[in-house]
Amino acid sequence: MPEKKLDGLLPHRNQDTMFRHTTLENGLQIVAEIHPEGYTASFGYFVRTGARDETDAMAGVSHFLEHMMFKGTARRSAADVNRELDELGGQSNAYTSEEQTVYYATVLPKYQDRIVELLTDLMRPSLRTEDFETERKVIIEEIAKYDDQPPFGAFERSMADFFPGHGLGRRILGTEQTILAMTPDQMRDYFVANYGPQSMVFAAAGRLDFDRLVMDLQQRTAAWRPMERRAARVAPAAAHSTHAEISIAEIAQAYSIRVGRAPSACDMDRYPMRLASTILGDESGSRIYWELVDTGLAEMAVTWTQEFDDCGVLFHYLVCHPDDMESNLAHVNEIIDRMQEGGVEEQELEQAINKTTAALVLQSERPSNRMFSVGNTWMLRGVYDPLDEVLDRYRRVTREDIYRILDRYPLRPTTQVLTNPT
Repeated sequence: MPEKKLDGLLPHRNQDTMFRHTTLENGLQIVAEIHPEGYTASFGYFVRTGARDETDAMAGVSHFLEHMMFKGTARRSAADVNRELDELGGQSNAYTSEEQTVYYATVLPKYQDRIVELLTDLMRPSLRTEDFETERKVIIEEIAKYDDQPPFGAFERSMADFFPGHGLGRRILGTEQTILAMTPDQMRDYFVANYGPQSMVFAAAGRLDFDRLVMDLQQRTAAWRPMERRAARVAPAAAHSTHAEISIAEIAQAYSIRVGRAPSACDMDRYPMRLASTILGDESGSRIYWELVDTGLAEMAVTWTQEFDDCGVLFHYLVCHPDDMESNLAHVNEIIDRMQEGGVEEQELEQAINKTTAALVLQSERPSNRMFSVGNTWMLRGVYDPLDEVLDRYRRVTREDIYRILDRYPLRPTTQVLTNPT
């Protein structure tokens, strides 16, 4: 019997895995990677809104709103929400990034209907003024907590310096000033403008019933009103070279955050760039690790990429004794220059590929990780990337690809934020 077509496409099959998707009349997209032999299932709403979609005056509203989504709906109190999540067991949470906000849960397959109903109800919160005032205090405390933790705001400052005047440089938590100035009505307006079904993807992975999922969501979101069309995101301009220092009393170590350019999440060059970063500064077995961490010159020295829909960044993170910071930075620059000029060895590349692909395979054994991958990829590019295809992309990277990517994205950072003791 032929497979049922959905949206004119045959479901994708990979061994015992099937991918299916559809779009409801209201614009909500539903995607799922189905594993019939799995023991659990993960479900989540991906909302295309984050720090870069705010204004400077409303910095932090996406994250603040994420908190408020759990404070109750027309049908549930905050206590009801937490009680039901506990009754379902599994794991549940939410997070806000520069470009999206995600609400998710992993449960036993028998609880599919209940968790889908609960998550969908959460997407239409009450946003009561009394809850807003209480949660405002929680957000202020969260901002203070992160300011008190190493590297003491240096990551946020480095992004602000690398993306001056752009939303990607906006702090996800906002500032104490913006949170204190925010009003409940402003948050309600932001919710209406950004939480329409056209800006959402519902993603699922694991052992689940897709047809039932679609019918359930169709019924439960039937009353959701479409939102007005939003303006397209504006790509950031080229970053300028900057250097800043943060002085903190009574700390024992110094922290350096440096930022350079990298490919975007839509650029196929992200694969060789990730491997180049692994070879240069992975937390174990990289060039920087062997020359700085293994020798005791630094406590931590790592590099990694972070990708957005229209650009990317390469982070350099160094932690050491303040007296050693200048010499260690010079040492790191020497390692970068050697790799920039000489490329990488075949054995290094093979090890990086093996390390990366093995990690992906291990992560894929958890439905939640596949749900995040499927949801993020569909939200960003409207495509499905089967694990096998992603693994092949890494395995096809050659030394010539690394040379080319290093020419396109030099490893030397342009922005530095240094946290030193006073």
